[in-house]
Amino acid sequence: MKKILTCAAMSVVVLLSGCTLMGGNEGIVKVNDGIITKAQFDKAFDKAIDNSVFKAFGGADNFVKSNDNIMYNIYKEKVINELIVKSLLDQEIKKRGITVSQEDLQSEMKTVIDKVGSKGELNLLLKQRGVSNAEFTEDLKTQIEIKKLINTIQKVNVSDSDAEKYYKSHPEEFKHGEQVRASHILISADTLQIIRDLKAKNKNLSTEELNKKVEKIQAERKAKAEAILAEVKASPDSFEKIAQKESDDKGSAERGGELGFFTKEAMVPEFSKAAFAMKPNTISETVVKTPYGYHIIKVTDRMEAGTAPYAKVKDEIKFVIETQKQIEILKNLTQGLMKTAKIEYLDPSFKPSTNNPAKQAAETEKNAK
Repeated sequence: MKKILTCAAMSVVVLLSGCTLMGGNEGIVKVNDGIITKAQFDKAFDKAIDNSVFKAFGGADNFVKSNDNIMYNIYKEKVINELIVKSLLDQEIKKRGITVSQEDLQSEMKTVIDKVGSKGELNLLLKQRGVSNAEFTEDLKTQIEIKKLINTIQKVNVSDSDAEKYYKSHPEEFKHGEQVRASHILISADTLQIIRDLKAKNKNLSTEELNKKVEKIQAERKAKAEAILAEVKASPDSFEKIAQKESDDKGSAERGGELGFFTKEAMVPEFSKAAFAMKPNTISETVVKTPYGYHIIKVTDRMEAGTAPYAKVKDEIKFVIETQKQIEILKNLTQGLMKTAKIEYLDPSFKPSTNNPAKQAAETEKNAK
């Protein structure tokens, strides 16, 4: 259910992200009376790459931005389309006089923190994704504007009977596999974040120099994790205290490293493989490497596969249904705005082309399915 909930929420976020009004740069696309600049595109493009599979290869910093790169063309067209949609929605928000107050922001921030678990966990998530607090606040503001825009078109209400009907008609969504309960100590070693930190200190580093420094930092952090593992094994009862002191996952560190129960699918594969191979009340024999860094894992309990009871998931179901309805309203609005919009490509290289390799690749993939 957690996976479904996240996907539904992200479907809205996709339409909300990627376009902050910026000046002082050449325009590449004119949308009615609004201008999308090259700076906006560059920022949104880098963000898209950093949130994709390319993150594991250094993200936007190591991505080849050339029309000879088919993946560049695919992401380029995707980002431009999202920026156009965002521009149209911004214009509609302004037209309808929608504003966001400080109270609106504080309320939405509290909702996000409650869902994530704590302010510390939210800050860790933002850091892992390379999002500053200012960027997050701006995204939150945009999200509130979109919700208000949707409400001006149609109020979305979801009843208990709607939720119960969904539960009964989608039984597979509420079945869960075996779960384990675990705690961890994380020594952060996110390659992309290390690269960002190094480049912030010295933008003139060559690729070779950068790689050497990354390897050195990774080795140092692995050594630190191994030293902490030895300390934990020498005094297993001190795991919680050591987690509070040493773990870079500040959200779970507040709880002594506690992560609660989770399924295999809820965690990155490397973490799940290690945790599900362990017995309750045991600590991992070695440090476990994931894209986030080095983990020391303690498994405390296991739970057999089963089905989540309706009462436990009712509120989540309501959120999913509400989000799906909001997405549909937003989709219909966007399609209507696109039909009447005057879109001019000031820089022809950003105009979609029937000969664009991105379109050809997408069409080939579609036909293959």
